[in-house]
Amino acid sequence: MAIRKLKLAALREWERLERRIVVPGDLRQWRPLTRRTLVLAGKLGLLAVLPFFVLVRGSVFLYLHSGYGPWLALAGGAGCTLLVVTAYAAWVSHRLTGRVNVLVLVRRVALPLVLAYCGYALIYLSSGNAKSDQVRAYYGSLHPLLRVVLSTWILVDKDILITDLARRRTDYAAMGMRPNDGSLHYVQGDGYVHAVDLRTRGRSEVKDRLVQLYFWSAGLGTLRHVGTADHLHVELPLR
Repeated sequence: MAIRKLKLAALREWERLERRIVVPGDLRQWRPLTRRTLVLAGKLGLLAVLPFFVLVRGSVFLYLHSGYGPWLALAGGAGCTLLVVTAYAAWVSHRLTGRVNVLVLVRRVALPLVLAYCGYALIYLSSGNAKSDQVRAYYGSLHPLLRVVLSTWILVDKDILITDLARRRTDYAAMGMRPNDGSLHYVQGDGYVHAVDLRTRGRSEVKDRLVQLYFWSAGLGTLRHVGTADHLHVELPLR
């Protein structure tokens, strides 16, 4: 009898513990947490991407559709980005201190960040992202808006490689190709090159499609084709 009572007590205790154990296969208990985690990650990702998207898309839109020159269009896109960064800084300041001084935030936080990033995008190109020193040397001849759009993608895709920028008519003969009089790789009337070639060989198809999607969303034209090698041609259309 003592053994039977002991067994019954053990079984009751085990049933009580079973009710408290979260069974891994019971996904219903994990769904709310998973859903909240995914929603939070999505919001944070959107907030992180928004300033860069406003900069590149706003600048290209002003250039192509509003008749602004390249530098004025970039200034307009930077101005819109300044508003977004200021709003972020104001929210953080209010959460931490309960106070918001917009002018101070613009002068000490938002404006330095936006100017520093634009300067970096316009001037700097890592040797790891250029096929040769010649390509890197021609970076300054690339249209300013195309430089900003390209540098922004390099932030998330460190392996992207620029294979070609500026060309002359004689370069086509050297590559065994017929000259293309309408090539945007030539220096255009505004003094800038409007096209860049990116390597696709050795990269996954998913990555290449994401690159195309990004440049398309920024308002640029893309074309995947084979010349001397498989590559992605990206161009800023002429107005």
